[in-house]
Amino acid sequence: MPSLIPVTTTHCGEHLPLLDLLPDSNPVAWLRAGEGLVGWGSFARTTVSGPERFSDARKWWLKQLESFAITNSVHGNGTGPVLFASFSFSSDEESVLIIPQVIVGKKGDKSWITWIGSSPQPDLNVSAPDLIHNSITWDSDEHADDAWKSRVSTAVDRIQSGKLEKVVLARDFTGHSDKDIEPRTILKKLAAEYPSTWNFSVAGLVGATPELLLRLSRKMVTSRVLAGTISKTGNDERDLALAASLARSSKDLEEHLYAVKSVADALEPFCTSTNVPDAPYVLHLANVMHLATDVTGAIAEKLAHVDAFTILEQLHPSAAVCGTPREQAGQLITEIESMSRGRYAGPVGWIDAAGDGELGIALRCGQINGDSIRIFAGCGIVAGSDPDKELAESVAKLVPMRSALA
Repeated sequence: MPSLIPVTTTHCGEHLPLLDLLPDSNPVAWLRAGEGLVGWGSFARTTVSGPERFSDARKWWLKQLESFAITNSVHGNGTGPVLFASFSFSSDEESVLIIPQVIVGKKGDKSWITWIGSSPQPDLNVSAPDLIHNSITWDSDEHADDAWKSRVSTAVDRIQSGKLEKVVLARDFTGHSDKDIEPRTILKKLAAEYPSTWNFSVAGLVGATPELLLRLSRKMVTSRVLAGTISKTGNDERDLALAASLARSSKDLEEHLYAVKSVADALEPFCTSTNVPDAPYVLHLANVMHLATDVTGAIAEKLAHVDAFTILEQLHPSAAVCGTPREQAGQLITEIESMSRGRYAGPVGWIDAAGDGELGIALRCGQINGDSIRIFAGCGIVAGSDPDKELAESVAKLVPMRSALA
């Protein structure tokens, strides 16, 4: 029988901000307001695809855990060995699973380090490499905006004919640099400009999502649902008026209701109780405002097998990134969207050895491929959607990544 591999977790003292610890190649990260997890080195990595990808991911993670001898003096969510995952939107594309060699975490006044192997505790005082700044040239297509508005019109026609209630359509843009694009520079800019979002980096997918798909911690589950968007002007008085109009908008409230219901319905079978607020609140970000609802639930004690993978199987894709009904919306996306989403709009985040974790929806993000990057934006289309307004919303949603790459 092969010997077990040591995995050690211990408290660490004061250290640099988490992003300052990252090396310049293939880091993983999940951060919000300076707290979260960062990691580097790759102890193990694999890909999964197909309709059973969440189940296959669980099997692979549990198999890896069987080979570990875990010493954890910190305890709590995100300590010990952690799996970073970036799942594809569609089941026929690849999802990426990574177990970092080294993980550093911070929550409140507690910070810790986990490393795999028998080597001494890694040194955290090493200076991080200088950040690389890229000059990005974006591909241009003078017909792209009109083509996308045409797809929105097609979707509205289908909805008004009764084929479905909502569909989320996405678009993408590709930029090129004269040198390889690395995620650290992008992460630091996003963290500075959008501290209330979850900043992430997994296998070249980097971004700042405002939408928490799933937080599972000690049998409590939370999901933050966003749907319904309006751009900010930078004028506080004007933006307050816009926030009020968003909260009253029948089109945006309809879009939001579908998204909330899809999440609540997915969580209900696992929970003894769920809390779904009667009305959304307005979430203010640096460039846009969203209608937001935090759905919470208590996992039934008798369901001992429920973990983050179990819930992901039911939650994804929610109406916030696909539509309602799910099957009809997915078919329309395949028919008219004319692009591969890859891991955009899929679950991204981490899962620990207990099966708890925190995963967002990969929005406001880009996929790095060497010296190029592909960025994405999507909009929820309902019967009252206007193609010109949806185009403006998509442009606003591209601002975080365009700014981080500027």
